[in-house]
Amino acid sequence: MASNRLIAMMPDLAAYILVVQEKSFTAAAKKLGVTPSALSKTITRLEKALSVKLLERTTRKLLVTDAGEKIYQQCVSMVNSAQQVIDISNKDHDLAAGPITIAAPEAFLNDVLQPLVIPFLKQYPDIQLKLRAADGAIDIFANKIDVAFRLTDKPDENLVLRNVGVTKLVLCASAEYLEINGTPTHPNDLMNHDCLYLAETDTDHIWSFLKEDSLVSVPVTGRYAVNHSQMRLNGVKNGLGIGIFHDFVVKSAIEKGEVVEVLADWTVKGNYHGIIALQYAQTKYLPARIKVFIEYVMKQLPQTLAH
Repeated sequence: MASNRLIAMMPDLAAYILVVQEKSFTAAAKKLGVTPSALSKTITRLEKALSVKLLERTTRKLLVTDAGEKIYQQCVSMVNSAQQVIDISNKDHDLAAGPITIAAPEAFLNDVLQPLVIPFLKQYPDIQLKLRAADGAIDIFANKIDVAFRLTDKPDENLVLRNVGVTKLVLCASAEYLEINGTPTHPNDLMNHDCLYLAETDTDHIWSFLKEDSLVSVPVTGRYAVNHSQMRLNGVKNGLGIGIFHDFVVKSAIEKGEVVEVLADWTVKGNYHGIIALQYAQTKYLPARIKVFIEYVMKQLPQTLAH
């Protein structure tokens, strides 16, 4: 495709991004300051130029075709690159100012990042933080995330990786519960106990443990299942049963004697353990606001995790 045709197509590609994100010609047209019919003609022109169907239009909703989704992802990358051009040329690019959107697992956000947020904002009054709880894999480009924290043994290879530390899963119960119900000495013993699990998926009640070369998977049951770590911990503290937590969630409770570790000689296997990965998009021109945030957490997090 000739470069002049490509340049002429740029505004149409930008308009297409907005239509997909808004899921509506009317809403996208309002943001662009044009009529829905004019925007529809723009998309039709783009489809003709690309020789591909981007959208399926019905009276009830707007559907993105498979080809349209692939083109949308490339368009998002294009806009991100354009934003970097603007950032580079902006005279205050080197100032630590502007918004930062951060995604992290709920437990990590609540127990580890939360104590660092207010001191950071006080230190950098021109920065605005937007925090999102995200326990699963997240597309930082599609979701406009600047920095993502993941608890994993498989970080995203397409992103820059800063290793903040490591985390493991810990099995805990209250001393009172164990006194009444007995202390498990093998993972299979958990089948005779009340267990608190996440209840996010159909397999969350299957707990797996590793010891040397022995891998044991156990189906557990219990009267209380919740995917909020502090609510689950409160249930364990109050004798409702045995639960699995990240070490940073229960560290204080163990030190205070509110809960005790169970089956400490077994390694608890799960989706959210391994390194604490701080990840962000690869670029030579990282905005100052993101740089100072990364530098701040890389300095403060090891101290926070140690306490």
